[in-house]
Amino acid sequence: MTGFVLAYGDDRIPYQVSYADSRKSRVAIHVNPDGSVAVDAPHGFSDDSIRQAVQKRARWVVGHVSEARERYAHVRPREYVSGEQVLYLGRRYMLKVIPTDSTPAPARMRGNRLEVQTAKGTEDDIKVRLRAWYRVRGRDYLSRRIDALAKSLPWVDAPPPFRLLEMSRQWGSCSPSGEIIINPHLVKAPRNCIDYVLIHEMAHLKHHDHGTAFWKLIDAHAGDWRKAKYHLDGLVEILLTD
Repeated sequence: MTGFVLAYGDDRIPYQVSYADSRKSRVAIHVNPDGSVAVDAPHGFSDDSIRQAVQKRARWVVGHVSEARERYAHVRPREYVSGEQVLYLGRRYMLKVIPTDSTPAPARMRGNRLEVQTAKGTEDDIKVRLRAWYRVRGRDYLSRRIDALAKSLPWVDAPPPFRLLEMSRQWGSCSPSGEIIINPHLVKAPRNCIDYVLIHEMAHLKHHDHGTAFWKLIDAHAGDWRKAKYHLDGLVEILLTD
């Protein structure tokens, strides 16, 4: 990757450029939910050509970056105390912290509460136990959804391998070897948003870039994905906040 900076008025916005064999004639610009900017460019494009292409869309980039930053501005850090709300599959649950003098049991869902036992009583200990619960539940749920969705996608012969990886800028990715990588925070999102991300990443098994053919595939198999993506982008600051 190569780093550049977009200058527009008083704004200075850094962006990372990746070069893709599948891109032939123009760059693609992506503003991630956290406000970071990524650009895909064809091999052989000069630095000046890339800068000019991004500069032409400077107003669009600055607008979307500003929206992302505003979403983050009002977010309060989590305190990991009883009464806080936590999310799972788009539903809100109440966190219940339970002190114990014995070995803490794994976190568990009981009705509308997510109970976390702690012997140490520290924020870090509760955070670690809550994250462990999300990873276990997320792994199980995502495995089932990948298996189910793969059967409906004609270009997927078998459910691809996947793993969880915390990422600050992405909900998921697809490696060159065909492994699907998913951000475990995604399991906090509504089910339709999760399905959109999974189909999006499995579409990369057929098209490795975000070109016209890729989006046609998404249109054909991800239903009302634009609504799901818009909803997910609006929740990002809540879902990713620790």
